[in-house]
Amino acid sequence: MIDRDQHVVLVGMMGVGKTTVARVLSERLSRPLLDSDTIIEARTKRTVREIFATDGEPAFRTLETDVLREALASPSPSIIAAAGGVVLSATNRDLLKTSGARVVWLCADPATLVERVRGGGHRPLLDKDPAGTLQRMFTERESLYREVADAIVLVDNRSVSEVVEAVLR
Repeated sequence: MIDRDQHVVLVGMMGVGKTTVARVLSERLSRPLLDSDTIIEARTKRTVREIFATDGEPAFRTLETDVLREALASPSPSIIAAAGGVVLSATNRDLLKTSGARVVWLCADPATLVERVRGGGHRPLLDKDPAGTLQRMFTERESLYREVADAIVLVDNRSVSEVVEAVLR
């Protein structure tokens, strides 16, 4: 159950629907929406793809940590859509586990994600082999998502409304 003074953090792979579900939760719970990728892009005035291309993934991951730390420190209970790779950093996992936030892992089969990200040119990690990359990422990250999650919501074959209801439960 979500406490009224508790942040809700959505974690999961790219394409799982974190931003979409977060928008609906934000409206339903009348809470601010903090989307890490959107905040990073607004702050740097560059897209995630541009940051990866010019500064590299390590620079993006540093920005990701800064934004997560700030979002979790926000005094107003918020809905936080964390970047897909947020769990790769031990620092971020510690922040998530010690923040008091309710962390929900939105989980999908990698085959579902391939269909959802098709044509998504803003995801630089998927340029060469989307299916293989998503499968490898899922294998590498599954235990990390489990480590931080207070709840797991499966999204395969579910509507956004069904996923939102599951998150609220």
